[in-house]
Amino acid sequence: MIKLLRVDHRLLHGQVAFSWTQSLGADCILIANDDVPVNELRKTTIKLAKPQGIKLVIKNMEDAIQALKDGVTDKYKLFIVVESVADAQKLTEAYPEIKHVNLGGVKAKDGARNISKAVNLLPEEEKLVKKMIDQNVEVEIRQVPSDKKVNAGTVIQTNG
Repeated sequence: MIKLLRVDHRLLHGQVAFSWTQSLGADCILIANDDVPVNELRKTTIKLAKPQGIKLVIKNMEDAIQALKDGVTDKYKLFIVVESVADAQKLTEAYPEIKHVNLGGVKAKDGARNISKAVNLLPEEEKLVKKMIDQNVEVEIRQVPSDKKVNAGTVIQTNG
């Protein structure tokens, strides 16, 4: 069962690893990213951030989608973390059972608009968020579970 899909450019780090995993009651974290499986330094760093007693799976996007579709993740309370809005949109489109996306950290880039403390979106990323919302995916902005949930669609329309 998928508990949450989170977008965080840092992928797995203390705040995500502990507060979100605990809050969600997750027993497995899936890192879906095309670079990490082939980048030993990033892979090692992520493994160091893994909470004790939690299973960690690192897959490229294609393999992550296939694992979800094949049902091999069904037995877990799954917390999925991706690096970008584009990856989140790719997952929600390929696997419509994902109904909840959390925007936790999207770093500032040239041309990006700051829509919350840690979320900066390029115009094309805003379009992807709107696309997910149009697919009946709840997209919310929160860094940690104790933060107030903010509806991304409202923020984008208000500031857009």
